[in-house]
Amino acid sequence: MVNSVYEMRNFPIVLINTVLSPLSFLVVIVFVSHGVLLGEAILGGFIMSMFSAGVGLQGDLSHLKNDFKLQDMVVSSPTSWQAYMFGMALSEIVYALPALVVLVVLAYYFMNLPPLGVLIFVGVLLLMFLMSIAIGFTLSTFSTDIVQSFAFSRLISTLFSTIPPVYYPITYIPLPYRYVAYLSPTTYAAELAQNAAGFLPLDFTGTVVDWAVLVMVTVILFVLAATKARWREI
Repeated sequence: MVNSVYEMRNFPIVLINTVLSPLSFLVVIVFVSHGVLLGEAILGGFIMSMFSAGVGLQGDLSHLKNDFKLQDMVVSSPTSWQAYMFGMALSEIVYALPALVVLVVLAYYFMNLPPLGVLIFVGVLLLMFLMSIAIGFTLSTFSTDIVQSFAFSRLISTLFSTIPPVYYPITYIPLPYRYVAYLSPTTYAAELAQNAAGFLPLDFTGTVVDWAVLVMVTVILFVLAATKARWREI
């Protein structure tokens, strides 16, 4: 309530920002491709919204920790870091809801995802969100200033959700540079999403590899969050 509903109700600019961020790239891709990549751009908007929401956890946690000393109170209570992160993660979903609603409407009118494709896509988005909140939580425990946190959030969102082929197929990248895109986990998420929607053919081996990479990266990030994050030391 405090971290999302209150802010969005009292500061409408927050609501506008959460809607415009993923949709702005969608509009650019659609105009540049003359509408050919509309479906891929909608999928990319979903992925960026979920990933950015999780990474945005870093700035909010840092603000509450450094400015309001909320983490000190939580640490001194029986509340675990898992419960605290889960509650804050829910607030980030609320932040992302306006953009997600717009994207759902666009997907309904301009895409034709089969039921299995919807389930696959939801699974991909869930992994993206889990992965990003692990990153956001870990970095927030090391951050000492809200300005520093926002800088990290913008940098990570750019590196993982705008530079990689999230809004367009990876086949648009020339082969010498295509391998670099696979350094980002969002590339694997985009491949699975585009394959589920019928935009990108992916064989069985490629599908297994993409799922394996996403699950492995998510697990590794949560292990790092559990073992390396500065929770009770601050």
